[in-house]
Amino acid sequence: MSAARNLGNVDHNGHDNHTPGELLPIGVVARRAGVPVSTVRYYESLGLIPAVRSAGNNRLFPRHVLRRIALIQISVKYGVPLAEVAELFVDVPSDRPPTPRDWDRISARWEEHLERRQAVLDRMREELSGCIGCGCLSQTRCAVVNSADRLGDEGSGPRRVIA
Repeated sequence: MSAARNLGNVDHNGHDNHTPGELLPIGVVARRAGVPVSTVRYYESLGLIPAVRSAGNNRLFPRHVLRRIALIQISVKYGVPLAEVAELFVDVPSDRPPTPRDWDRISARWEEHLERRQAVLDRMREELSGCIGCGCLSQTRCAVVNSADRLGDEGSGPRRVIA
Protein backbone atom coordinates (compact mmCIF):
# COMPACT_ATOMS: atom_id res chain seq x y z
CA MET A 1 0.00 0.00 0.00
CA SER A 2 1.36 3.38 -0.98
CA ALA A 3 1.92 6.06 1.60
CA ALA A 4 1.43 8.84 -0.97
CA ARG A 5 -0.26 11.80 0.64
CA ASN A 6 -1.13 15.41 0.16
CA LEU A 7 1.90 17.45 1.17
CA GLY A 8 0.00 20.71 1.25
CA ASN A 9 0.75 21.77 -2.31
CA VAL A 10 -1.73 19.56 -4.16
CA ASP A 11 -5.07 21.21 -4.88
CA HIS A 12 -8.54 19.67 -4.46
CA ASN A 13 -8.34 18.29 -8.01
CA GLY A 14 -5.10 16.47 -7.20
CA HIS A 15 -2.91 18.79 -9.26
CA ASP A 16 0.60 19.45 -8.05
CA ASN A 17 1.13 23.06 -6.96
CA HIS A 18 4.80 22.66 -5.97
CA THR A 19 7.34 24.88 -7.64
CA PRO A 20 9.51 23.29 -10.36
CA GLY A 21 12.41 21.38 -8.85
CA GLU A 22 10.70 21.01 -5.45
CA LEU A 23 9.36 17.55 -6.33
CA LEU A 24 11.68 14.88 -7.66
CA PRO A 25 10.82 11.72 -9.58
CA ILE A 26 11.63 8.43 -7.87
CA GLY A 27 14.61 7.72 -10.13
CA VAL A 28 16.24 11.03 -9.27
CA VAL A 29 15.65 10.48 -5.55
CA ALA A 30 17.16 6.99 -5.77
CA ARG A 31 20.21 8.22 -7.70
CA ARG A 32 20.79 11.20 -5.40
CA ALA A 33 20.34 9.06 -2.27
CA GLY A 34 22.53 6.26 -3.61
CA VAL A 35 19.88 3.58 -3.13
CA PRO A 36 17.88 1.40 -5.54
CA VAL A 37 14.44 2.60 -6.67
CA SER A 38 12.98 -0.41 -4.83
CA THR A 39 14.41 0.94 -1.58
CA VAL A 40 12.74 4.31 -2.12
CA ARG A 41 9.42 2.51 -2.76
CA TYR A 42 9.92 0.37 0.34
CA TYR A 43 10.64 3.37 2.57
CA GLU A 44 7.53 5.05 1.19
CA SER A 45 5.42 1.94 1.84
CA LEU A 46 6.59 1.96 5.47
CA GLY A 47 5.64 5.63 5.82
CA LEU A 48 9.27 6.67 6.37
CA ILE A 49 9.21 9.10 3.43
CA PRO A 50 6.28 11.00 1.93
CA ALA A 51 5.30 11.06 -1.74
CA VAL A 52 2.65 12.63 -3.90
CA ARG A 53 1.24 11.33 -7.15
CA SER A 54 1.43 13.24 -10.40
CA ALA A 55 -1.49 13.49 -12.81
CA GLY A 56 0.05 10.46 -14.55
CA ASN A 57 0.14 8.55 -11.22
CA ASN A 58 3.93 8.73 -10.92
CA ARG A 59 5.53 9.01 -7.49
CA LEU A 60 7.07 12.41 -6.80
CA PHE A 61 9.04 13.20 -3.68
CA PRO A 62 9.79 16.52 -2.01
CA ARG A 63 13.49 17.30 -2.11
CA HIS A 64 13.76 17.10 1.69
CA VAL A 65 13.25 13.31 1.63
CA LEU A 66 16.92 13.06 0.69
CA ARG A 67 17.79 14.02 4.30
CA ARG A 68 15.32 11.48 5.64
CA ILE A 69 16.80 8.74 3.45
CA ALA A 70 20.31 9.68 4.57
CA LEU A 71 19.25 9.40 8.21
CA ILE A 72 17.57 6.05 7.52
CA GLN A 73 20.69 4.72 5.77
CA ILE A 74 22.98 5.84 8.60
CA SER A 75 20.65 4.28 11.17
CA VAL A 76 20.50 0.98 9.31
CA LYS A 77 24.28 0.94 8.88
CA TYR A 78 24.69 1.17 12.64
CA GLY A 79 22.12 -1.51 13.40
CA VAL A 80 18.98 0.47 14.17
CA PRO A 81 16.01 -1.53 12.82
CA LEU A 82 13.60 0.26 10.49
CA ALA A 83 10.78 -0.17 13.02
CA GLU A 84 12.80 1.89 15.50
CA VAL A 85 13.61 4.46 12.82
CA ALA A 86 9.85 4.79 12.18
CA GLU A 87 9.24 5.39 15.89
CA LEU A 88 11.96 8.02 16.01
CA PHE A 89 10.61 9.70 12.86
CA VAL A 90 7.39 10.57 14.67
CA ASP A 91 8.98 13.93 15.52
CA VAL A 92 10.34 14.55 12.01
CA PRO A 93 7.94 16.62 9.89
CA SER A 94 7.07 14.86 6.62
CA ASP A 95 5.42 17.83 4.92
CA ARG A 96 8.43 20.16 5.05
CA PRO A 97 12.14 20.19 5.75
CA PRO A 98 12.95 20.14 9.47
CA THR A 99 13.78 23.50 11.05
CA PRO A 100 16.75 23.92 13.41
CA ARG A 101 14.28 23.69 16.30
CA ASP A 102 12.90 20.42 14.86
CA TRP A 103 16.43 19.03 14.55
CA ASP A 104 17.19 19.93 18.19
CA ARG A 105 14.12 17.98 19.33
CA ILE A 106 14.86 15.08 16.98
CA SER A 107 18.53 14.94 18.00
CA ALA A 108 17.65 14.81 21.69
CA ARG A 109 15.29 11.89 21.08
CA TRP A 110 17.86 10.04 18.96
CA GLU A 111 20.54 10.63 21.60
CA GLU A 112 18.35 9.07 24.30
CA HIS A 113 17.61 6.12 22.04
CA LEU A 114 21.28 5.59 21.16
CA GLU A 115 22.33 5.82 24.81
CA ARG A 116 19.86 3.02 25.68
CA ARG A 117 21.21 0.89 22.81
CA GLN A 118 24.78 1.55 23.95
CA ALA A 119 23.94 0.50 27.52
CA VAL A 120 22.56 -2.81 26.22
CA LEU A 121 25.70 -3.40 24.12
CA ASP A 122 27.97 -2.53 27.05
CA ARG A 123 26.13 -4.98 29.29
CA MET A 124 26.32 -7.68 26.63
CA ARG A 125 30.08 -7.17 26.29
CA GLU A 126 30.53 -7.39 30.08
CA GLU A 127 28.35 -10.48 30.41
CA LEU A 128 29.91 -12.37 27.53
CA SER A 129 33.56 -11.36 27.84
CA GLY A 130 34.24 -14.01 30.50
CA CYS A 131 32.80 -16.82 28.40
CA ILE A 132 34.45 -15.65 25.22
CA GLY A 133 37.80 -15.25 27.00
CA CYS A 134 37.94 -18.55 28.90
CA GLY A 135 35.29 -20.78 27.33
CA CYS A 136 34.73 -22.55 30.64
CA LEU A 137 30.95 -22.13 30.71
CA SER A 138 31.03 -22.56 34.49
CA GLN A 139 27.70 -23.82 35.78
CA THR A 140 28.02 -21.63 38.86
CA ARG A 141 29.32 -18.31 37.45
CA CYS A 142 28.24 -18.18 33.81
CA ALA A 143 25.48 -15.72 32.88
CA VAL A 144 24.61 -17.72 29.77
CA VAL A 145 24.24 -21.31 31.01
CA ASN A 146 20.86 -22.11 32.51
CA SER A 147 21.14 -25.68 33.75
CA ALA A 148 17.83 -27.48 34.34
CA ASP A 149 16.08 -24.44 32.81
CA ARG A 150 15.92 -22.75 36.21
CA LEU A 151 15.22 -19.39 34.62
CA GLY A 152 12.31 -20.66 32.53
CA ASP A 153 9.86 -19.67 35.25
CA GLU A 154 10.98 -16.03 34.93
CA GLY A 155 10.18 -15.76 31.24
CA SER A 156 11.62 -16.49 27.84
CA GLY A 157 14.92 -15.45 26.34
CA PRO A 158 18.37 -14.83 27.83
CA ARG A 159 17.02 -13.57 31.18
CA ARG A 160 20.37 -12.96 32.87
CA VAL A 161 21.79 -10.89 30.05
CA ILE A 162 18.77 -8.82 28.96
CA ALA A 163 17.09 -8.32 32.33
